[in-house]
Amino acid sequence: MENEFKTPKYQREASQRWREKNKARNKYVNSRSSARSFARYHAKNMDDIKELEEIFKKENPNFNKKTENND
Repeated sequence: MENEFKTPKYQREASQRWREKNKARNKYVNSRSSARSFARYHAKNMDDIKELEEIFKKENPNFNKKTENND
């Protein structure tokens, strides 16, 4: 098979260029997605969720900052 992709080549290339130009944003979105997936599908009990909450409160430098929602 010559073309096994459903997405056109020009779109795949444009997406790759965007990822290369926006590495920080891409890393943020991927990390957020991983955290959400863990909380939704992989956490075994409430202790896992509570531990994540404590880490967020104690170690996240953005927790106490008053910022806008910057996704």
